[in-house]
Amino acid sequence: MPPKKPAPPAGPRAALDALLAGAAGGTLRRARWLDAVDQLLRPSLPAGVAAHVRMANIRGSKLIFVADAPVWHAKLRLATPELLDAARSIGLEVDAVAIKLATQVPHPVVAAAPHPPASAAAQRGLAAALALLRSPASEDACGARKAGNTREG
Repeated sequence: MPPKKPAPPAGPRAALDALLAGAAGGTLRRARWLDAVDQLLRPSLPAGVAAHVRMANIRGSKLIFVADAPVWHAKLRLATPELLDAARSIGLEVDAVAIKLATQVPHPVVAAAPHPPASAAAQRGLAAALALLRSPASEDACGARKAGNTREG
């Protein structure tokens, strides 16, 4: 009797395995590898910089980072020698660092859609409610409440 094959995993792991085995598998494996390298180099970044930069790629012998503001670009540039040493210590053959500045596209301001005009029935109902509020009976009731709330000393 032949041995039974183990059941394929189900859930998110099965989906990830299917993606890695498909046509996009090479791209996904590279993205995961770049993320792992980024995580290894992150401790060697200067204090405060790690939250504002991310390794984007390794092209040839160049590490490519993206910074979210010019100040972090400058701080990372100053840390280039230490960053190259850290990259070489994990086995990367790199000799340069390029830093790109992320350009954030501002969110477009979407004008609010104009409200459709109220229906005739809604306008009649509003007019009736306003008429009730303006009626002499409601003014008398409001006046009586005001008079009851005032206290003379």
